[in-house]
Amino acid sequence: MTESPMPFSLGYGTNGLTDHPLPVALELLAEQGYGAVALTLGHPHLDPFAADLDAQLQALRVTLSELNLRVVIETGTRFLLDPRHKHRPALVDEEAASRVDFLHRAVDIAAALEAECVSFFSGVLPEGTSPDTGWQRLTERVAGVVEYAAGTGVLLAVEPEPGMLVETVSDALHLRAELGDPDNLRITVDIGHCVVVEPDGVRGALLQAGPLLANVQLDDMRPHAHEHLPFGEGTVDLPLALATLAELDYRGVAAVELPRHSYDAPGLAARSIAALRDAWTESGTSRESERWLQESTTAIAADPSALTTIFAQAGRRLGRMPLRPDADPTGALFGTTSDSARGRLLGRLGELLPPEELALALSALYDGGDSAERRGVLRGLAALATRSPKLPDVVVNAGLRLTSEALRTNESGLVAAAVGPFAAAHLDQHSWRHAVLKLVFMGVSLSAVTDLQERADDELARMAGDFAAERTAAGRPVTDDVTLLLGSSHSTTSQGEASHAHL
Repeated sequence: MTESPMPFSLGYGTNGLTDHPLPVALELLAEQGYGAVALTLGHPHLDPFAADLDAQLQALRVTLSELNLRVVIETGTRFLLDPRHKHRPALVDEEAASRVDFLHRAVDIAAALEAECVSFFSGVLPEGTSPDTGWQRLTERVAGVVEYAAGTGVLLAVEPEPGMLVETVSDALHLRAELGDPDNLRITVDIGHCVVVEPDGVRGALLQAGPLLANVQLDDMRPHAHEHLPFGEGTVDLPLALATLAELDYRGVAAVELPRHSYDAPGLAARSIAALRDAWTESGTSRESERWLQESTTAIAADPSALTTIFAQAGRRLGRMPLRPDADPTGALFGTTSDSARGRLLGRLGELLPPEELALALSALYDGGDSAERRGVLRGLAALATRSPKLPDVVVNAGLRLTSEALRTNESGLVAAAVGPFAAAHLDQHSWRHAVLKLVFMGVSLSAVTDLQERADDELARMAGDFAAERTAAGRPVTDDVTLLLGSSHSTTSQGEASHAHL
């Protein structure tokens, strides 16, 4: 089957190419196969205050046309307006005239280059400023920029940023609503930011932006750390992100955003586009999974009794390919395509079925299922726990029974699936410790365990120490995972138990 082309254009941000002159950077991107560029205004590439700006723009427009590169304008230069304070002044500061003037200039530049949009952010609230005051300043100033841009036909796209007043897509939609939903004010989504601040993750944020999505930034990131990383170094599900963009029929620019990696720009640009192409190929499975989820959810909503048949047929429909074949060629540790889809389906049913019906369904699917279906149920418990910090007692009780049964087996796939977010939130400390040690005994990586460092305690370290001593006495090697447990003691047993008693 021929792979479908991406409906959007892959780009790369010039803030990740600051050691290259702009013409050289653009040629490099075109050579690598990029079809777009995200142009950050300011040092060192395009000074919006330059005396010969018009001449530079004329030449740049010719270059972009010759290289067949689409362009979006980014305004995230750190010290352009204030050489001593990053991103200041911001739209939420008391004095922001220079920021507003800069955005007007960005609009003019976008018009001259026929750019797709101008992307901008709200800024971090100054110390001592209330959110109400910040929102008042922001709406008044953005209203003026929106009016200015409307006169040139340029689209604006507000970018939610961790730690800023507009932090999530919901905040961006709120800003737009406060301004009367102007048609030329849209949304930028950075998929890395989504794992840090968006309650429904990358897919949820993209779907929430929906038809208002005008600009996408691509990078990897880890939860709770706003640090742009190359693909593969964080937790972003890149195939799912690309599949969601395709589902939305997004046809704009999706540009790699790595502002701290100019030292390796040529190599990283090459690796990034290779990773994106691989992820697009993999996203074919994700796109099929999303179609299956939508169809299945609709069918079950109409007839809950259809769940058993739909659940059983997932393997034939979606296949059993390992999600991470490089690290887990059998799918036992991180699961298979059908494991994941079954789990996500059950996660959705948490909002569709009453708690009593959901608990009965979980038990029936597990008790009557084969090993693959049972892994799907356990991953469904993980999805439910991830979506809701407070599950109904009847669901928790059913989940604890199924988790305990899985942990009594000698199937590595079931044990690995049973120590995810549900176990981290609801399994008592004694049972949780034994589950962790069972993985060690079975030779299954502890990377399957959710919140290992948070729940590990002195008693677990003691148990791991006894195991290590037995191995050493028998002349057998001690694995890295055992060593990890020996070094993970950071609380007493009672503290570990107390810290999870409320979950």
